[in-house]
Amino acid sequence: MSIEIRNVSKNFGDFRALKDVSLNIASGELVALLGPSGCGKTTLLRIIAGLETADTGSILFAGEDTTDVHVRERQVGFVFQHYALFRHMTVFENVAFGLRVKPRGQRPGDAQIKQKVHELLNLVQLDWLADRFPSQLSGGQRQRIALARALAVEPKVLLLDEPFGALDAKVRKELRRWLRRLHDDLHVTSIFVTHDQEEALEVADRVVLMNAGNIEQVGSPQEVWDHPASPFVYGFLGDVNLFQGRAHEGEVHIEGMQFASPEHAQAQNAPASAYVRPHDLDVQRYLPGAAGIPAKLARAIVVGPIARLELLPLDGTKPVDNSQSDPIIEAQIPAEQYREMGLKEGETLVVTPRKARVFLESGAGI
Repeated sequence: MSIEIRNVSKNFGDFRALKDVSLNIASGELVALLGPSGCGKTTLLRIIAGLETADTGSILFAGEDTTDVHVRERQVGFVFQHYALFRHMTVFENVAFGLRVKPRGQRPGDAQIKQKVHELLNLVQLDWLADRFPSQLSGGQRQRIALARALAVEPKVLLLDEPFGALDAKVRKELRRWLRRLHDDLHVTSIFVTHDQEEALEVADRVVLMNAGNIEQVGSPQEVWDHPASPFVYGFLGDVNLFQGRAHEGEVHIEGMQFASPEHAQAQNAPASAYVRPHDLDVQRYLPGAAGIPAKLARAIVVGPIARLELLPLDGTKPVDNSQSDPIIEAQIPAEQYREMGLKEGETLVVTPRKARVFLESGAGI
């Protein structure tokens, strides 16, 4: 079932949670709402579900306005972060619950319920736990049971709010893969909320980046990673170094170096921000007069095939990161290269961007 979100706004007192948000979701699509805490993603999910009412705007399911449709009639399945299983019920009864509370005319018989529940437990690969209670399950098993319970009523739309947020990293990774495979089998239109960019990029067909009640960018995982539409998107998706400089006639100048930025050919000495991923920094030993940013190797973390280098710039060039007290530049090089170069903490290196994304400051002259 397709979902159309039209010009939705929502205030909580003086706080504006959503600001004129519009979005179309195709039938059978798996979409991630991604962004930091407080950006509006859970509020939008709850409005789609009918658990919250928008101040303005409308939600359409398959072209039908659902603004005045009660949550019970929306045919929506929910999965929340904290499972919300009934502790006094067995796994079987938890999954059967939605079927048993249907109106009498729509309620299946006991034999049909039994068959349906066992089909769903097989689908989530936990049929062998039917007689257990939630307290006897692991976190990952509980979340799969919660998903089976949501699917029992055959929802047209599945909504998941931070579904794996309470689980440890290894279980989260396993469940991400499992959810993607399950979706490919069922093709239920699904929307999940997350603040974990790796989760969104790995699982979703499309990613919706949200910030301060607005949608910043919508695209496939590859599109939003390769072509961030704004500084916020670039900074939110993975580690990044941010340098301040000036753009002038297709070149960006940062202390100690300059590089081409043809997309800003019209810029005239405009303030600019250059974003550089750690793996897009070239690292060499410092030689006097070398182009680039001289920096002291403060710390090297070598784990597996990657060496992560933390560098302190020596020439006053400071990456901007308000979350850190030290102006650290982060670089990543292959661990093999690190060992071959014989780098030692405390020595002076020079870093140069191989690739950077440049944004002019809003209002800068071009």
